[in-house]
Parts: sequence; structure tokens; C-alpha cells
Amino acid sequence: MFAGAMVVGLAVEAVLGWPDALHARIGHPVTWLGKLIGWSDQKFNRDTDAHLLRRLRGTGVALAVAGLAYGLAALVAWALPEGWPGAVLTGLIAWPLLATRSLHDHVAAVARPLAAADLPGARRAVAMIVGRDPDRLDQAGVARAALESLAESTSDGIVAPVFWGLLLGLPGIAAYKAINTLDSMIGHLSPRHAAFGWAAARIDDVANLIPARLSGLLFVAVSGHDAARALRVMWADASHHRSPNAGWPEAALAGALNIRLSGPRVYDGQMTAEPWVNAAAPDPTPADLTRGLALYRRAMTALILALALLAVI
Repeated sequence: MFAGAMVVGLAVEAVLGWPDALHARIGHPVTWLGKLIGWSDQKFNRDTDAHLLRRLRGTGVALAVAGLAYGLAALVAWALPEGWPGAVLTGLIAWPLLATRSLHDHVAAVARPLAAADLPGARRAVAMIVGRDPDRLDQAGVARAALESLAESTSDGIVAPVFWGLLLGLPGIAAYKAINTLDSMIGHLSPRHAAFGWAAARIDDVANLIPARLSGLLFVAVSGHDAARALRVMWADASHHRSPNAGWPEAALAGALNIRLSGPRVYDGQMTAEPWVNAAAPDPTPADLTRGLALYRRAMTALILALALLAVI
């Protein structure tokens, strides 16, 4: 029955996104999690503490936040009715924890000015979804950054919540979103978070292990005549990525569009020598970003239809 709930959640998010008026009034569940994580970071991550102590405290915070999200969602799920009424209500509750429309809108906001040769506008839009320095990005760099975000966020914003929801119900989605938010806020290698965020990053790696590969296969499945190339590039180049998971959907998308992704980029003024994915292919163009969005829409349609079939069965 949870497959039906996922159809409801994905469909509602695809139509409505998360309305600005609703966000202004109550915020968003991810921002609620963010406030808790930010408070925990300030409270327990002390620069004067030893590396091991900071790692232990960070592990405790990661487990506590994920456990709290799981527990609260379990209480909500326990209170819901059984059958299709419960499935519909579950889908409505899961709606803000999925990102079908939101992801598309953020990437489309980059594609529009890029197609109109408005590079400053495209840079401003892409700065909303990536951490690299937008002022250092040329047209191809902006398109590449947006496509990489589209690929990775398909996995951790949509496929992974659905995967954990199918396994563990509403508590699985809530715990996964907590884990993913922990990773985005503290799971990086900055001096402040290398120790405190270690557990958050490792837990997120494990949580995304299967969903990332499923996301790559989903892109392959909707690539039509380019499916063989998408599969070949994914298999050959996914492991070249700095992330153990993000390389799978990114390499599949690169192969499907016949472009190169990843590669060197600038973070905080520092150039990082990242390897290319699908290195022999050309750089992406504004048209490739539009093609990538079309491929994403096909992937989301296929995902919803597959879940609907699973619900019927």
C-alpha cells in the first residue's frame, strides 16, 4: 500500500511543489530539521574539544536526529487509518519530503536565462543549487553544474526517499531526510566539521548506496536510443567521481546526453582537480540542459507509473 502513498506524494509535489505562501507561514520540514541540526552543531561541536570527542558527539547527534525523525513519523503512521484512506494521507504527509517539482523548477530557473544568453542571470540561479563559485563559471560550467545537481538530486531528493519509504514506510522517509540534511549541513571536510560531521557523511553514504545506482538505471531506462551509451558510461565512469554515490546518476546522465560532467571546479576560491565523467564527450550547451530536463521528466513519469503498477499488484 505504501507504493500508492508514494504515487500520491510524488503527484502532488509534481503539481504543486511547496507553495511559497505555505513556506512563508510554516516553513518546510527540511528547515525544521536544519534548525535542530544547527542548534546541535553550536551546542556540541566545540573547537576546543579533542578530535575523537568531536567525532563521538557528532555521531551521537546524527543518530539522535535521525532517530527522532523516525520516531515522530512512526507515531504519525501509527495514528493513520488502514487501507487506501491511510495511503492517501500518508502520501500527503510525505509530499514535502519529495522534490519532484521543486528540483525541476530550480534547474529550469538556470536553463531559461542560459538559453537567452543571460550568463549573469544563469549564474545567480545556479548559485541557489550548487556550492561552487558561480562567478568563475562560463556557459558550459553553468550548464554542467545544473546538470550535475539535477542528476544527484534526482537520487537523494526523490529516488532515495521513495526507496526508504517502500522499505520502512513514512518513518523511513523521515529518517532518510534527516540523514541527508545532516550530511548537507555538517557532513563535509571543513576544519569545523571534519570530525563532528564524520558520522553524518558516512551514514549518508550508506543510505544512498542503493538509491544512487537505481537512479542511474532509471536515467538509462528512459534514454531511448541512447540507453546503451548511458549504461556504458555509467558502468565505466561512475567510480571516477569524488562521491561513492553521485557518480552513478551523473555518469548515466552524461552518457544519455553525450556530454562530459564533473571535472575541475572552484570551491571557496580553491581549484579542485576532479576527474571528468565521460571525458571524451563535448561540454554541455544550453540545449543540453533543456534536454536533461526533458530526460528528468521522463524519468519521473516512469517512476510514478512503476509505483502505480506496484500499488495495483
